[in-house]
Amino acid sequence: MTIQSELNLQIANWSVLYTQLHRFHWYVKGPLFFTLHAKFEELYDESALVVDQVAERLLAIGGEPIATMKGYLESANETKTADMVATLVKDYKHINESLKQLADLAESANDTITNDLAVGLIEKIDTHVWMLNAYLGE
Repeated sequence: MTIQSELNLQIANWSVLYTQLHRFHWYVKGPLFFTLHAKFEELYDESALVVDQVAERLLAIGGEPIATMKGYLESANETKTADMVATLVKDYKHINESLKQLADLAESANDTITNDLAVGLIEKIDTHVWMLNAYLGE
């Protein structure tokens, strides 16, 4: 495990999340349509920025960001908004775990910039998970 491979993992995770958020944005229905439609757009915009930020960090340390999707998300039948939000919570938690590994790896390599990037993203995701869980009543 290297910082470069972990940064590439983040690029892959956030790219998949970006696609999933777009899908949710387009297909959300129900009484919370306006709220979730806007929130999903905010989150996919953020995902795009994170992908770019992580890729530029990887380039800055001599790495090569992956730049293709190996596969698309399978079409799941999450038609209920609660299912969409619960899926996002699960995905954000998964990304957070890999960000913690990246932060630890960067810290042990004395790469404070990459560590700071990972810790900042962890903080951002913690807030998203809290808000999305509040929506779910958890």
